[in-house]
Amino acid sequence: MAECHPVGFQWVMAAKARGATVIHIDPRFTRTSAVADLHVPLRAGSDIAFLGGIVNYILQNEKYFHEYVLAYTNAATILREDFRDVDDLDGLFSGYDPESGTYDTRSWGYEGVLESPAAGSREHLEGTDRDSDASQRPRMAGHAMGGHGARLAHAIVQRDETLQHPRCVFQVLKRHFARYTPELVASTCGVPPEAFAKVCEAVTANSGRDRTTAWVYSVGWTQHSVGVQYIRTAAIIQLLLGNIGRPGGGIMALRGHASIQGSTDIPTLFDLLPGYLPMPKVGGHDDIDGYMDAISSPDQKGFWTEARAYLVSLLKSYWGDAAIEANDYCFHYLPRLTGDHGTYRTVMDMLDDKVEGYFLIGQNPAVGSAHGKMQRLAMAHLKWLVVRDLNVIDSATFWKDSPEIETGELVTTDIGTEVFFLPAASHVEKDGSFTQTQRLLQWHHKAVEPPGDCRSDLHFFFHLGRKIRQKLASSSDIRDRPILDLTWDYPTDHTGEPSADAVLQEINGYHLRGAQAGDPLTSYTEMKADGSTSGGCWIYTGVYADGVNQAARRRPGSEQSWVAPEWGWAWPANRRILYNRASADPEGRPWSDRKAYVWWDESSGRWTGPDVPDFEITKPPSYRPEPGTGGVDGIAGDDPFIMQADGKAWLFAPSGLLDGPLPAHYEPSESPVRNPFYRQQANPARQVFKRTDNLQNPSPPEPNWQVYPFVFTTYRLTEHHTAGGMSRWLSYLSELQPEFFCEVSPELAALRGLQQLGWATIVTARTAIEARVLVTDRMAALTVDGRTVHQIGLPYHWGVGAGALSRGDSANDLFGVTLDPNVHIQEDKAASCDIRAGRRPTGPALLEFVADYRRRAGITTETGNQGHTPASPEDRGRS
Repeated sequence: MAECHPVGFQWVMAAKARGATVIHIDPRFTRTSAVADLHVPLRAGSDIAFLGGIVNYILQNEKYFHEYVLAYTNAATILREDFRDVDDLDGLFSGYDPESGTYDTRSWGYEGVLESPAAGSREHLEGTDRDSDASQRPRMAGHAMGGHGARLAHAIVQRDETLQHPRCVFQVLKRHFARYTPELVASTCGVPPEAFAKVCEAVTANSGRDRTTAWVYSVGWTQHSVGVQYIRTAAIIQLLLGNIGRPGGGIMALRGHASIQGSTDIPTLFDLLPGYLPMPKVGGHDDIDGYMDAISSPDQKGFWTEARAYLVSLLKSYWGDAAIEANDYCFHYLPRLTGDHGTYRTVMDMLDDKVEGYFLIGQNPAVGSAHGKMQRLAMAHLKWLVVRDLNVIDSATFWKDSPEIETGELVTTDIGTEVFFLPAASHVEKDGSFTQTQRLLQWHHKAVEPPGDCRSDLHFFFHLGRKIRQKLASSSDIRDRPILDLTWDYPTDHTGEPSADAVLQEINGYHLRGAQAGDPLTSYTEMKADGSTSGGCWIYTGVYADGVNQAARRRPGSEQSWVAPEWGWAWPANRRILYNRASADPEGRPWSDRKAYVWWDESSGRWTGPDVPDFEITKPPSYRPEPGTGGVDGIAGDDPFIMQADGKAWLFAPSGLLDGPLPAHYEPSESPVRNPFYRQQANPARQVFKRTDNLQNPSPPEPNWQVYPFVFTTYRLTEHHTAGGMSRWLSYLSELQPEFFCEVSPELAALRGLQQLGWATIVTARTAIEARVLVTDRMAALTVDGRTVHQIGLPYHWGVGAGALSRGDSANDLFGVTLDPNVHIQEDKAASCDIRAGRRPTGPALLEFVADYRRRAGITTETGNQGHTPASPEDRGRS
């Protein structure tokens, strides 16, 4: 956090000055480690083993917050009799289909609850196979449905309040994590038992009625083939300790600089609509009723039953007067998902000549995405490429200076891609908002005019849309109606710049009828399903309440409460902590005076506190709905998790995930270590692509895995920014970090003959790169499963684009493409490699160098892409 998020880290240092303990768990010793009370190095890709060991420690030593767990989680809920855990099935959960590499998730449900097949289950598997190159598997991202996707009728959920039933979630959880012992954690992660014990003791001692512990992770935690389950394991810890919905607790995702959070709220993701509404799919979502039936049910609890109001308001925002009840509010205008249309699938479609044009808006995939060679080769198949950036980045010049030009894999005169470079305005040259890591919207005002032809993204897209509409104005083709019917009438200034303030007002939403017509909505609870309201993103409703840009507020903290509700605006409803009803006990009293946050005021009959209560303001703790009551009225007075279908936080996820209802340790797709927990080596549901241009390193028990014996991981440096487009062109930052380098331990340096500031070549099945050598104790040699495992650290900011002041090979070129099955994110924080002293070969000799490694490793398109790892007869007997 100090290295990559230094502005936010000031608050960690402020907490430390008040006595907080800071623990840093990371493969490298970094700037964060330097100021932490304890640094715990671990093997990259082994985090679930580490976190699972903490869960086991909590359960075995009864350190959990019993009252919180019983009342606020699904610990007491009884699971179906046909559910089988990974301990029973060689590392698989019940419902696995080895042919497709996916799960039928129905056996993961609650006892007595009839559920429709969840996304990824049998109804979506017909006609597909595991090879994504042969067929775009129609996976629906798990987070698109999440906790609101399950059909859970509260009246028939069976619970055991004693937590003793063998099939209740609590007992299943205990059995599942029982094998995550300190000894196995040590041998898997390379973490000394005494260091692990210190973490367990510190985390549990600082949790309970009077104290809370926070977990903070950087986005690298998600960039694994089990990335979603990393965060799930941390959530289980926090729920067991009562650290969710309470001040000083929670899980903070460091979402990158500026507005990565905003890019998922109002999404750049292919499978979501604004406000985390799932994108409709082909088949079953032909009309609005079919769509609503798939994402919510009147029988389930919570505010997702109001999703029709959120969707209709969004459709009214998109298509205005054209969206009426008689045409389903233009629901048929929305695109339909036919499968995976994520970044990497799209790149492969480019290679297969299925994509003609591509826009790069502030992205530099030529060096900033996994498998850089695949990215560059794919762009050479395009007819046109639009690049909008501050500098002429590597992705704009790949056709003349990419590594493939030197090797002969690309020939400039043979590339037909027409590249359009359009200079972009920076954030200080335009109005707009950032949504940062704690869901806080903060408005920034233009400080200076953009130079020359530089224009904002808003300017670009508004005028592009305007020109397209002009060209289609005379069209009678039905496919053009969604574009022609769009509301596209923002006010502009003398330069043609649209008003960002007007866009924010549209996102907030308006009343469309009656005496309030034209007035801004003040809350998403005002949205209606009858077409009388418009709103571009329901969770942002209220950001323009009372006609005031709430995101632009900057009232000093000394002039308001410690929660600072008048500094910016947080979604939803300016609420600073989600699920904060959990900060009070079931009777509505604070768990302790020290941690009082939101509580029930009996005298006024309202929930009160320094934050906006995340609960119906006048619903008393004693309220109990009639059996079978759904929707908002189905939420009991002691159900804090109002967006979950059963009102409870999920220790066990009965739906919404595609690779397991509980986290299980699987090795990275490329690993030199055998999975010590289960026969199953890697995530059996991970998304693989069996292609000759996406070959994978072998892992145990495959033969010849020793050809790539070392682990490498990538990271950011404070002085550079992501793929370097904002930093490698600047003299001062390039002077501070002038060259691409690799960090190696003294032991690895001695083993491979690497010299300080000399050159090293790092090689995988994709390519080889060269880097300057930094020999440092910051990379520790770890003892894993009785042998020494070495790790190599690589910053990923560099590329060879000719225009940069600082140039070097790209660390991301080393990775192949293997994805988490839930959110299609790449695994690029842990993989295997070899390293040797000296510079890499150049030209065609580089290709032969890499090919020789492949031959020695016996690599084919099947290598590293196996789904289920079947057990041998003797292993089956032992299990």
